Amino acid sequence: MKHKLLDYFARLSPLSEEEAQAILDSMVVGTFKKGTFLLEQGQVCTECYFVLEGCVRQYSLVDGEERSNGFFSEGQWVLSLRSFMNKTPAEHFLVCAEDTTLVVGTEQRESDLYARFPRFESLSRRAMEQVLAEQQDRLAAYVIDTPEQRYLRLLETRPDLLQRVPQYQLASYVGVKPESLSRIRKRLASRGGRPTPRRSG
Repeated sequence: MKHKLLDYFARLSPLSEEEAQAILDSMVVGTFKKGTFLLEQGQVCTECYFVLEGCVRQYSLVDGEERSNGFFSEGQWVLSLRSFMNKTPAEHFLVCAEDTTLVVGTEQRESDLYARFPRFESLSRRAMEQVLAEQQDRLAAYVIDTPEQRYLRLLETRPDLLQRVPQYQLASYVGVKPESLSRIRKRLASRGGRPTPRRSG
């Protein structure tokens, strides 16, 4: 299972045997029960995580209501990027949506690796650039797409979430109430899952 992280870095840039072994030796793996909070709103994020197995949900409390704004599963990074980098309070929660196995990273562990292998710093930067790009894509989808289009994007890119995440959390992620998501699903089913044309203007 640990090799999933090696495979991730190897896709960014081939690793030497020494580099791969250094990553394995420094790797701290934790298993967390469903419902475990990795971060609470208002805390400063001091750890980053790589999902080996399971799923983590990101959500915020808005007027006492949970608003899901991210689901992270196998092969994805999980962190509150702004809080981690700027040492500011996080604006959301990170909670395990399933029993989850994670690689747990800290700045100290990263610094130790950078000291031994300076090019790891550029690899880490490329990984964080990917995380930032994914966040920007999600934000753009909320601004541009209709709820139906957001749901279709989920069907196309993260179909596993439909079996792993309760409908009320999916509805929150899409930006509608559960009953509205049910109507969207029925509407799509009635026309064979075809999307409506994107509105112009």
